[in-house]
Amino acid sequence: MSTHDSAVGAATLKRLRQRHGRSLRDTARALIDTSAQLRQPLDAGLSGVQRSVARWESGTAPVLPCERYQFLLAHLYARDADGHMALGPGTDFAELLDALAHLGESEHRLNALRTHLARTATGSGRGLLALLGPTAQDALAVALADPSRVDEGLVDLLRVALAHVNEQVGSIPFVRLQICLAPVVESCRRLLDERASVPAAFLPDLQAVAAQAYTLAGRFAFETRDDQAARSLYSAATTAAGATGASWRRAMVHLSHALVTLYSRPGLDAAKALVDAAVRDAAAGESVTVRARAHAVQAEVAARAGAGSEARGALGLAWYDMDSDRDGDPAAVTTSFSPAHLRGFEGVTSLYVGDPSEAHAYFARSAASLSAPRERVQRAIVSTDQAVARIRLDDPRAAASLLHDCVEAAASTGSRVASIRLRRARRDLRPWRREDFVTELDDHMMDAFDV
Repeated sequence: MSTHDSAVGAATLKRLRQRHGRSLRDTARALIDTSAQLRQPLDAGLSGVQRSVARWESGTAPVLPCERYQFLLAHLYARDADGHMALGPGTDFAELLDALAHLGESEHRLNALRTHLARTATGSGRGLLALLGPTAQDALAVALADPSRVDEGLVDLLRVALAHVNEQVGSIPFVRLQICLAPVVESCRRLLDERASVPAAFLPDLQAVAAQAYTLAGRFAFETRDDQAARSLYSAATTAAGATGASWRRAMVHLSHALVTLYSRPGLDAAKALVDAAVRDAAAGESVTVRARAHAVQAEVAARAGAGSEARGALGLAWYDMDSDRDGDPAAVTTSFSPAHLRGFEGVTSLYVGDPSEAHAYFARSAASLSAPRERVQRAIVSTDQAVARIRLDDPRAAASLLHDCVEAAASTGSRVASIRLRRARRDLRPWRREDFVTELDDHMMDAFDV
């Protein structure tokens, strides 16, 4: 952190305070009041807190607020003039995070503050409104009233809002994410119902955003056990993606739908049909990343069907695509499929049609690489499969130990797939059901899932 950076951070904090018409003493009092409202009272008195505020804004040697004060400042500046949560670009909250970054705070800590406030916002019932910038709602209202007013800025607004929700997967339960996403889904639906009035130049981009929103909403509906709504949303996503003229977008819809179908319908035929369609669309598209993912899912479905040769062939194609030059890949901003994800599919293939020790190694490498909050659900799924491999390697105690972490992730996110995989792994532990390590796991599952 340079002297210039710290000066910028201090000046930003001062500007925020003055914008709200507060003196140093007023800000200190506001922080004390906020701490009381959050039931985390400060030990320092008013004069002590005021001195801290002054040190943060010092023109000669500014200091970074400690984590406790960052938490209070985040709550203080996360509300707009009407008292509603406002966390998106251009808000006071976004400016606060920028100030803290200039003062030397780590990106990890800033992400933790974002996640905490996003959880608070979704819990308050305002959902997406908190994730948009201060002018976003007005722009959206204008476009919904008159679709001919749709422009690049409005499409970007929807795209950013969708990205904000997507980033919270793994940090916020799916049921609350579903509430967050609903306004984007409804806005896309209403605008596309009036597509004849939408300027032709912006219609493909609007269709692309709608395809992503419907796909994510379909996944959320599945996770919250509304399979009928999920099927309807995936159907709408397929139509919207097809209208973009980019076959890789439709392939992405098919892949998400296939994985959902794998767990919501008996047998493999329906999922295989979707995967085959995804492979065809991906082959005709411009994204090698989507082709890699399509072949990876194809490998899993084949392995589950016992078709080892077909599964290994699909994995080979997936790695060929993964190792290809992906610079300029059009799917780069919409999919996070990586070698870590692909190793998980290698593990599943080995688990069903190969060597469990090899599967365990693949799962371990994959789980270790899936470290981002967004990857928490996938990491839980991979770790659960790793536990199954340990059971097949006759190490049930180690498997049960690993499943404890999976319980926490499945329960806190509400992930249906993680829960299904977890319960299947627990069934594999039945021969040891009277052992202490299994009864302890059962107790943990009962407490976590409130059953």
